[in-house]
Amino acid sequence: VQLQASGGGLVQAGGSLRLSCAASKRTFSNNGVGWFRQAPGKEREFVAAIDWKGFRTYYADSVKGRFTISRDSARVYLQLNSLKPEDAAVYYCASSRSAVPSTNSGGYAYWGQGTQVTVSS
Repeated sequence: VQLQASGGGLVQAGGSLRLSCAASKRTFSNNGVGWFRQAPGKEREFVAAIDWKGFRTYYADSVKGRFTISRDSARVYLQLNSLKPEDAAVYYCASSRSAVPSTNSGGYAYWGQGTQVTVSS
């Protein structure tokens, strides 16, 4: 199983990026998907997740109102708006072990390689 995250880059504070996570339809079709991020010297933290149908979404308090997660049959997207320097990190997508995703990284079976988001102040 492979997940491929893309869309990261360098953006000024206040700017936007759209991250994309691709995987086989089989990988995503019955599973929730989450995004996590890890900044240098910090632990990996939950950012957002979406259930297998795309009906329910979950967000970390730090990104509510700024980030939006969505999905189609083969990709999951994370729209990052109003970016702040503290949002800079490597962003990872992951496939949940169940249809309803967890906010805990232990609830995810497969991980992508990560995409770097850099925010300049």
